[in-house]
Amino acid sequence: MKITIIGAGAIGGYVGVKLALAGEDVTFIVRGKNLEAIKKNGMKLIMNDGTELVAKDVKATNNYDEVGPQDMVIIALKAHQVDAVANDVPKLFGPDTVVVTMQNGIPFWYFHKHGGPYEGKRVETVDPTGLCAEKIPAERILGCVVYPASALIAPGVVKHIEGDRFPIGELDGSTTERAKKVSEAFIKAGFKSPILENVRAEIWLKLWGNLSFNPISSLSHATLVDICQYPLTRDLAANMMTEAQTIANKLNITFRVPLEKRIRGAEKVGKHKTSMLQDVEAGRAPEIDALVGSVVELGRITNTDTPYINAVFALVKLLAKTMEEEHGKVKMESV
Repeated sequence: MKITIIGAGAIGGYVGVKLALAGEDVTFIVRGKNLEAIKKNGMKLIMNDGTELVAKDVKATNNYDEVGPQDMVIIALKAHQVDAVANDVPKLFGPDTVVVTMQNGIPFWYFHKHGGPYEGKRVETVDPTGLCAEKIPAERILGCVVYPASALIAPGVVKHIEGDRFPIGELDGSTTERAKKVSEAFIKAGFKSPILENVRAEIWLKLWGNLSFNPISSLSHATLVDICQYPLTRDLAANMMTEAQTIANKLNITFRVPLEKRIRGAEKVGKHKTSMLQDVEAGRAPEIDALVGSVVELGRITNTDTPYINAVFALVKLLAKTMEEEHGKVKMESV
């Protein structure tokens, strides 16, 4: 398959190397030092057991016009970065191009092909102008939930931390030939990629922890195990998750894992810094709106009170605003 991956960061790089080494025709759309490194040396992946994999034959460019129509486009950017590329994504479309979205949180397409009273409603927090939905039609999209953890440790070099699951699903819950082809390509590359009947339920299951643990960690500079073992923050996370569960239930989503089991799962991960905490420490714009703000918005849409989520959302948004204004980062230092 001809596959273009927009973004060669922690997840895009990981997926791209594995797909390329499985024989797919992979192109990265990427900028800056990452672009230079991939053009010169290919894309390197260091697996969690120390094995080094290098995809030397991948193409890399920052010009969408050079790429041409693709069989699959993987958008491996953070949710708040998609709007900036939306106008260019259609340049990669052929008649049957499928778009696999790999964003955390509530996706811009959430209510498309949803059915019921909210059908087609725009989630303004993640698609404020409607540009994403306009330029990346729901008819082309396959939802995807990203479970692996990895990190871009140098230009053109990704280190895999753990996980290999990329479940996918059509927005209307059907099992299509294109979904089978995408799943087969991912499985051939060494991933677990089942086709889900309800990809939104899986999105909520991952988001359930992210919407609480990510902002709490970025504010407290604590790891997952610390948050879960400190009674006050464990209770805060549980209260935020309870509010989210109420919203999800109103949207006909049922969680297949009990709340306490989900918290215990996070606790077992150990001394892991969430992606939002890593962003705050590095001075990058944290992924707040898709993970937290979108849930606040869905609370308003479903007439659900979310006082705990609202309070944490306000604090982490102020932190991001201060970082932006001061051009700074926030990191714990030993004294």
